[in-house]
Amino acid sequence: MAGHSKWANIQHRKGRQDAARSKLFSKLSKEITVAAKMGDPDPDKNPRLRLAVKEAKSNSVPKDVIDRAIKKSQAGEGDDYEEIRYEGYGPNGVAVIVEAMTDNRNRTASTVRSTFSKNGGNLGETGSVGFMFERKGEVIYPTDSGDADTIFEAAIEAGAEDVESSEDGHIIWCADTDLNDVSNALEAALGESESTKLVWKPTTTTELGLEDMQRLMKLVDALEDDDDVQRVTTNFEATDEVMAQL
Repeated sequence: MAGHSKWANIQHRKGRQDAARSKLFSKLSKEITVAAKMGDPDPDKNPRLRLAVKEAKSNSVPKDVIDRAIKKSQAGEGDDYEEIRYEGYGPNGVAVIVEAMTDNRNRTASTVRSTFSKNGGNLGETGSVGFMFERKGEVIYPTDSGDADTIFEAAIEAGAEDVESSEDGHIIWCADTDLNDVSNALEAALGESESTKLVWKPTTTTELGLEDMQRLMKLVDALEDDDDVQRVTTNFEATDEVMAQL
C-alpha cells in the first residue's frame, strides 16, 4: 500500500505550501453542508458530519466557516447536490477514482471526461476500476503521537484492522462502517488525529516511472482543480528514487 500512502504524503506537503486554500475550504465546506442536510445538524448525532468537521479542522478551516456551512444546510442550501463517482485510467493504465459533488451532472461529467482526455487518460464505465479498491476508514496520526508499538496497541484496542507506521507518521485502517467508533476510541487514547476520513484503498497497484508519475500528477491536479470534484484517488506505486525527483 506504499503508493497510496506516498500519494497522501505528497498531497499533504503540497497542501501545506499551497497559497490557494480557498478552493480546499470550499470543498470541505460543501461536504459539511451536505452531511448536515442528510442528517442531524449536530455533529455529535451525525457521524458523517462529525467526520467532515474533523477533516475541516485538520486542514485549518476556521470555526466560523464550519458553522456557516452547517447553517447553510438549515437554510435549504445543498438540497440539489448529488454525489457521483467516476472511474477511469491514467498514464500506463493506473486506476483513478474521482469523487464529485455536483448540482449539474452533465456539466461535471463533461468536464471530468475532457480532463482525462487532455491529460493522457480516459474515463471508463462505473465499476471499470472500482474492483481494484476497497472502501476503508483511514486515520492518520503524526510520528510524535507515539512509537509504532504504542500506536498499534491503541489501534487494535479501538477496533482497527491494520496500522502502517513510517517516518512520515502512522496510518490506521479500519472497516468503513467502523470509522466513527474507531476514531472516537483513538481520540480518547491518543488525542486529536491529523486526518480522519473514508477513502478508497487500492488492493492492487500499478508501478510508474518518473515520466508517467509526472503525467499522473498533472492529471490529478487538473481534476482536483474542478470545483465539483471532492477527492481523487489512484493506485500508483513508485520507488523512493522516483518520488524524490518529483
